Amino acid sequence: MKKIGVVFSGCGVYDGSEIHEAVITLLAIARNDAQAVCFAPDKPQTDVINHLTGEKMTESRNVLVEAARIARGEVRPLADARADELDALIVPGGFGAAKNLSTFATGGAECSIEPTLKALTQAMHVAGKPLGFICIAPAMLTKMLPAPLRLTIGTDIDTAEVIEEMGGEHVSCPADDIVVDEDNKVVTTPAYMVAKRIDEAAAGIEKLVARVLDLCA
Repeated sequence: MKKIGVVFSGCGVYDGSEIHEAVITLLAIARNDAQAVCFAPDKPQTDVINHLTGEKMTESRNVLVEAARIARGEVRPLADARADELDALIVPGGFGAAKNLSTFATGGAECSIEPTLKALTQAMHVAGKPLGFICIAPAMLTKMLPAPLRLTIGTDIDTAEVIEEMGGEHVSCPADDIVVDEDNKVVTTPAYMVAKRIDEAAAGIEKLVARVLDLCA
């Protein structure tokens, strides 16, 4: 059975992993007779957002602890992840990807990447193992993998321009489709960067998971 690493960035679209994207990813992996192995960085979130009002809260939360809500407790520190134990890696989106897994939300083209994610992604790439990045998460790829690199975050022109500035080749893509960089074994899909409904996001994510598994050696 293929083991697919899934990296979460918390729990909740505004300050962690987008929950719909995360759950659809886990479900698609299971339906393709593979095993999800969940990880998250063990560190404080950049911020905590009240998802009812959209306002910042004064409390502090831990990314790993919050990710455990999605993974039903079955999640390990990202620092423990090893490329030789996994067949592929998938990273759902949500603002946590741009806040907790990177500083893309504030740094844009000058952003930095969470070191444990960067090390794992690069190790997977060197080993020739496929990568699937969802929603805003693909924006991190150009800081981790060498150019040329084809990817998508959907149709947002401003974000696409930043990705191009970072050295990526952005491809416009609808929510229900994927962009595949065959040479780098990288699969991306816009999900809620474009999707208006959960079924639209699911269509692209399900294609992404299926293609990632097809690319597994």
